[in-house]
Amino acid sequence: MKKIEAIVRSETLDSVKCGLERLGMNAMTITDVMGRGEQKGLEFSHRTGKYRVDLLPKIKIEIVVRDEDARKVIDVIIERARTGEIGDGKIFVCPVEEVIRIRTGESSMGKA
Repeated sequence: MKKIEAIVRSETLDSVKCGLERLGMNAMTITDVMGRGEQKGLEFSHRTGKYRVDLLPKIKIEIVVRDEDARKVIDVIIERARTGEIGDGKIFVCPVEEVIRIRTGESSMGKA
């Protein structure tokens, strides 16, 4: 299994969520986060001078999928979250060793 964490622009969330649901991926965790990339935030000019917004609001989508579904999920996120501008986000893919359902103690590795 793979855990996919995607940091995306908040305005792309509905489109990404819809795309994932069309794949049959309904279980996900969505978190409001703040962050910055290589550009270190955004710089704005105002009549009083320049100022920098250091941390920008983003959305983190976390979803755990079977290995064979990971590439499809990644492709949907890229397709739905890409604007072509700096700040579109990142996708991180990590292996998942075990998943345990708290209610039953059931484990992906067998009975807990």
